[in-house]
Amino acid sequence: MSFITTADGTQIFYKDWGRGQPIVFHHGWPLTADDWDAQMLFFLAQGYRVIAHDRRGHGRSTQTSGGHDMDTYAADVAALVQQLDLRDAIHIGHSTGGGEATHYVAKHGKGRVAKLVLIGAVPPVMVKSDKTPDGIPLEVFDDLRKQLANNRADAYWTFPIPFYSFNREGATLSEPIRQNWWRQAMMGASNAQWECIKAFSETDFTEDLKQIDVPTLVMHGDDDQIVPVGISAMRSSKLLKNATLKIYPGFPHGMCTTHADVVNPELLAFIRS
Repeated sequence: MSFITTADGTQIFYKDWGRGQPIVFHHGWPLTADDWDAQMLFFLAQGYRVIAHDRRGHGRSTQTSGGHDMDTYAADVAALVQQLDLRDAIHIGHSTGGGEATHYVAKHGKGRVAKLVLIGAVPPVMVKSDKTPDGIPLEVFDDLRKQLANNRADAYWTFPIPFYSFNREGATLSEPIRQNWWRQAMMGASNAQWECIKAFSETDFTEDLKQIDVPTLVMHGDDDQIVPVGISAMRSSKLLKNATLKIYPGFPHGMCTTHADVVNPELLAFIRS
C-alpha cells in the first residue's frame, strides 16, 4: 500500500493509478477513497491518472488524536500533491470532500490546479446561524454526534438510507451499497469522525469560494437529504468566479454511486471542455 508522511508524522494512504492528466478525488464523511471506485475505474479507462486518499483518521490513514479540521485536511492534500508532483490537476470533491477540495484549491492550489468539481458538497456553510438563518440547526449535528458516540455501528447502518434516498417511495434498497458504505465508515477512527462533523458542518468556505478562479462544475441532486441543495450548490455557484451549476432531479446525496452512469460522462465532458 502507498502512503505519504506529513509534517506531523501522519501517514496518509493513497491510490495512484494510471498516467496522464491527474484527477484527485476527495471523499465524503465518514468514508474512504474506496467510495470513488466507479469514477476511478471509469477515468482510468479514459486515459487519466487517478488519485484518491483516505483522510487522516479515516480508512487506512493514521488514526490521529488531532488535526481533524479543514486547515489540516487541506494541508494533508497539499503534502500529497507535492509528494506526487501533481500539476494541471482536476480536483473532484464530494460532500465533506467538497469542502476539503475547496479549501485546498483556495489555500494551496495556485499553479497546480486546472479545474474543480463539487458534488453534493458542503460549501459555503451548513449550520444555521445569524448569517445563514435557513441552515441546518446545530442540534441536528449534535444528535449525529450523540448517535455516533452511543452506537457507531448502528448509526452507520442507518445513515445510508437517506444518504442514497433508499427511503423514497418506489426506491429499492441495495444491500451491497449499504454494506459497502458501512464497511468504509467502520474502518475509520471514531474520534476523527466525531470531530469531522464540526469540520464539515461549521466551517465557512465563503472566502475560499470567492478566491477560486479556475473553471468549477457544481453538481447536486435536488433530493439530497444530507446536504440540501438550497443552502449549498445554489449559493456556492454564485460565489465562485467561473462556475457551471447542474442540478439533477431526484438524485440523492450519494449520486456518484447510484447514478454513476450519468455522473461519469458529465464529469468527462467538463474535464475535456
